[in-house]
Amino acid sequence: MPSTTGPVAPLAAAFLLVLLPLAGCVQAHSGEGGRTDGSSAPNSWSSSRLVHAKALVHHPGTSRTARSTPASSRVGALFAHDTSGDHFCTASVVASPGKSLLITAAHCVHGGGRGGYNRDIVFAPAYRNGRTPDGIWQPSSIVVDPRWATAGDPDHDVAFIVLKPLNGKRIAEVLGANRLGTDKGFANMVRITGYPANGDEPITCSNRSTQQSAHQMRIVCTGYSGGTSGSPWLTGFDPVTQSGSVIGVIGGYQHGGSTDDVSYSPYFDASVRKLYGQAVAREK
Repeated sequence: MPSTTGPVAPLAAAFLLVLLPLAGCVQAHSGEGGRTDGSSAPNSWSSSRLVHAKALVHHPGTSRTARSTPASSRVGALFAHDTSGDHFCTASVVASPGKSLLITAAHCVHGGGRGGYNRDIVFAPAYRNGRTPDGIWQPSSIVVDPRWATAGDPDHDVAFIVLKPLNGKRIAEVLGANRLGTDKGFANMVRITGYPANGDEPITCSNRSTQQSAHQMRIVCTGYSGGTSGSPWLTGFDPVTQSGSVIGVIGGYQHGGSTDDVSYSPYFDASVRKLYGQAVAREK
């Protein structure tokens, strides 16, 4: 499968970020740092391969199968390959000037100091039972905080993915997007949609989030097994516009939770805003 290797972007003094250039992406300006692998080969993800990908590890709100709506179509399965084989997480479209950003958990795309970036990363919005109605999208860049990349710090288990256009369109032009929300507090009514390990359809759940620690949030929702990592925590959902603000993703503490009924997320604060800004700078 085609793959490329590129250097890590320069480490800024105030806020260190790691950028992963993938195939077809203009290389980041060189500075200090290691090297990372990436690849983009959507055609290599056959329907059979998608179906057989395993959930990546790792939640009373009760989950249910998510209906096909404009809101749920902005959430999709994020497929990747690492040393353990093919796996999947969840990612979602987030609004940006370039209309090409996803947000997910960093552990879905990078081993957190255990081996670098995953390979063959592709995004299938509205994925259901091997079907990809809105196409398979390739990344051009991935942005993670080096505190995750070097040490697997769960407080920084967040990643942004810049996608290439598909058929001349950017993903938010096709599907719309949710806003990024930061510093919204720990207690919010949130809606979470993601892909569990035991099914090929997304599930959704609404409940109130609480504070787990100084930099982590917690929520109780049933059935959020491995595969739901990266699922967006949406607040302020407007049924008319079918959009809201993403204030978290399943990840962080225990990679999002050690049981299926309790999930966690890093708290979205200024560090996530800066990470978002670096991703926006990579859009074309």
